[in-house]
Amino acid sequence: MITGNKGEWSEIYTLLKIISDKKLFAGNSDLNKIEGLIFPIIKILRDESNGTYEYGYKSNLVFIKGTEEKFSVPIVQFQEKAVFLLSKLKETTSTTFSIPEIEVFINSFNCVSLKAKSSIKSDIRIVIHDQRTGTTPELGFSIKSQLGKPSTLFNPSQGSNFIFQINNIVLNEKEIELINSIKSRSKIQDRVKAIVQKGGQLKFIKNEGTIFQNNLTLIDSLLPKILSEIIVNFSTSNYNKLSDLVREIELKNPLNFDKSSNHFFYNYKIKRLLSDIALGMVPTTVWTGKLDSTGGYLVVKENGEILCYHIYNRNEFEDYLLTNTKIINPSSTRLKFGKIYNENNQFYIKLNLQIRFLK
Repeated sequence: MITGNKGEWSEIYTLLKIISDKKLFAGNSDLNKIEGLIFPIIKILRDESNGTYEYGYKSNLVFIKGTEEKFSVPIVQFQEKAVFLLSKLKETTSTTFSIPEIEVFINSFNCVSLKAKSSIKSDIRIVIHDQRTGTTPELGFSIKSQLGKPSTLFNPSQGSNFIFQINNIVLNEKEIELINSIKSRSKIQDRVKAIVQKGGQLKFIKNEGTIFQNNLTLIDSLLPKILSEIIVNFSTSNYNKLSDLVREIELKNPLNFDKSSNHFFYNYKIKRLLSDIALGMVPTTVWTGKLDSTGGYLVVKENGEILCYHIYNRNEFEDYLLTNTKIINPSSTRLKFGKIYNENNQFYIKLNLQIRFLK
């Protein structure tokens, strides 16, 4: 019996839904369809543990071709099963669960797992017809579902810790112990706020990991400093949406860019960062700028609608990433950050960030 969570079952829902739709709908930053930007689907490729399966069309039938087997299934069955699966995903409150009716259906054409083969970076690949250019590119997608828990865009590591020097105040051991012992739900922000309230100023020194700092520098030489400013703003304000934090830093202009011509320096640079993260940049591996096989996202909305975001339409893709993400604090215990420490009679604190999609 196949069991999985809502995010995993959403992969099967996406397969059934886009097969029955026979087209992809491009989305904007507000998770609405862009009128007139529709991509007819020529075929869909999904990598199973037992090989790659290709889904194509002929009249009202879906033709499915594996390594040796061939199947044909009426498209109406995909439509019916997509509607049924969506209703189950909406009503289910269990963490993990099975849906026997869907399992029987997908097994009938040798779809045997909820998730695509783990060694493949794309959850699904789709050959579309671009009516604007007349081309038929194959696009790779990762599936992001709003039906379950919000998914993560950027998973931090200890190497992605930002090291700050605490200036303008001298703290005694009792004061340090008092701040470090703050255990509130928002303990990291509350510790930073306690430092600032005492007159302390945080000066960014470097990232703990050389690889992560160099990855940021490769994208833009000023990104380490810009991100450090955003982290401090997140830690000392009530903002957590990335679009709000970027708007605030754009207004404050802490790097003193020439704004006389109203350039949006911070907005542009953070969008580039988000795009590279979405396309493969992680903090522990050297980033070359070469995109992996996942070129974008298919977003499953709460109402079951599926929207397409792809580097193929870069502006919409980057707008979506900025508008639909927020910063949260990851585990400070696991990543060893969030406490004041003394090094050569100078006080420091490490901060970090995780970027997660909004619900």
